[in-house]
Amino acid sequence: MKNIILLCVFCVSVATIYAQKQTFDITTYTPPKEWKRQNTESAIQFTKEDPAKGTYCLITLYKAIPGKTDTKENFSLAWETLVKGMVSVSAKPEMQPASTENGWTAESGYASFENEGNKGIALLITSTSLDKMVNIVILTNTDVFQNEISTFLESITLQKQIAGNNPPLKYETNSVKPQPKTTAAKKDDFAFNTTNFDDGWTSTVQENWVEVTKGNLKVLIHFPKEGTIFPADPDVLTNAAWNILVAPRYSNLKSYRTSYISTYDRPYLGMGYATENATGKKVFIVFFRQGQTGWLEFVAPDKNTFIQQYKFDPETIKWDSESSLMNPLVQMVNYNKFAIASGDFKGKWTSDFTGIQQMYNAYTGQYAGMNMNQSNEEFIFSAGNTYNWKLLVVNGMVGNAKFNEVKSSGKLTVPNNWQVKFSMIESRARTYHAFWSCIKGARILNLLNADSPGSGIYTKYGLAK
Repeated sequence: MKNIILLCVFCVSVATIYAQKQTFDITTYTPPKEWKRQNTESAIQFTKEDPAKGTYCLITLYKAIPGKTDTKENFSLAWETLVKGMVSVSAKPEMQPASTENGWTAESGYASFENEGNKGIALLITSTSLDKMVNIVILTNTDVFQNEISTFLESITLQKQIAGNNPPLKYETNSVKPQPKTTAAKKDDFAFNTTNFDDGWTSTVQENWVEVTKGNLKVLIHFPKEGTIFPADPDVLTNAAWNILVAPRYSNLKSYRTSYISTYDRPYLGMGYATENATGKKVFIVFFRQGQTGWLEFVAPDKNTFIQQYKFDPETIKWDSESSLMNPLVQMVNYNKFAIASGDFKGKWTSDFTGIQQMYNAYTGQYAGMNMNQSNEEFIFSAGNTYNWKLLVVNGMVGNAKFNEVKSSGKLTVPNNWQVKFSMIESRARTYHAFWSCIKGARILNLLNADSPGSGIYTKYGLAK
């Protein structure tokens, strides 16, 4: 990967590239072709990845901010606040020779990083002119994007600075404004860690939740955590879960309150206005759980933005409100959904079901025994996409239950990213609708028979130890 590092001997110059130029703040550049782009108020981010190979590259170009005249001091400050704010860097950066062009001096350096098990190289380029600095951060775990990175860097031109003729910058302190941590998906052994839905929402796998974003809205589908679900009054449970899952990432909480709706699957809500520690932005937060949804955290820049998306004012919810108002919130759990690939199928996956009926005589009221229905289904996936399948069923009255077992084996194929086909299940080939959902440190396999979907409820399989 060291070939990439040579790109950081970066000269800010007028590029001899004739693709269409764009301008961001005082930086003119040519955007890399076919890279995903995300704009924020303070930066532009370009990402490209190959899920099949697990390779990726993320380039972040920041707006000019106030700096000091010492170029190395600016680089050190940006390294501490930008690079270390994104990833865990194991060593001091290895510096490259500085370069000067058009009044700007560029300092560049790199170091290895590890972020939630994801290893790679972090590169920082800090360009200084007079009292301004412009930063570019590159995170990657491969050199396959080397040419595209080089082309992008060579395309960059920074506006020449003339003492006394430049408008003041917005920031009033001579330091780098803290930037949010990257929301790049957490890498694991599965091919797909990001889903771009047709309605504009994007889901990414994170360490402790699935993060779902659209525009300036964000929803965290929290993974189960000890101490967040227990028998209690609504406000007691909501407060306890809030303190564990939400509070550590915010400060200056104001107007916090809880509410609930009295129905059989009682919705719990917590809400308030706070400052997001990672970005310094003021946000409106709604914390929600209903039935088996788990805890969901909705983050919006203000309450009106939340209302526009979800069509109700959470601060007006009372115990007798219509529970249908919560439907848009409940539906967000469906975004914990990620595509499949043939290489994902490894190991033993099982699904268990148990149903018990206590029987009583309708005329005498006396106990008449217990009827039991149990099943265990398993897939064992092996090399070459081969598998062994088994279904064990037990049903009948306790003491007189019947046992049935059926087995099959064959080879699986993946006709598309949302279906898997088995060459033999019982007596014939079967195709299933399929996707992965996430819990902390693991995946759940969801299958639904495409030929007879029935109620549309997917069967869930967990990886057996």
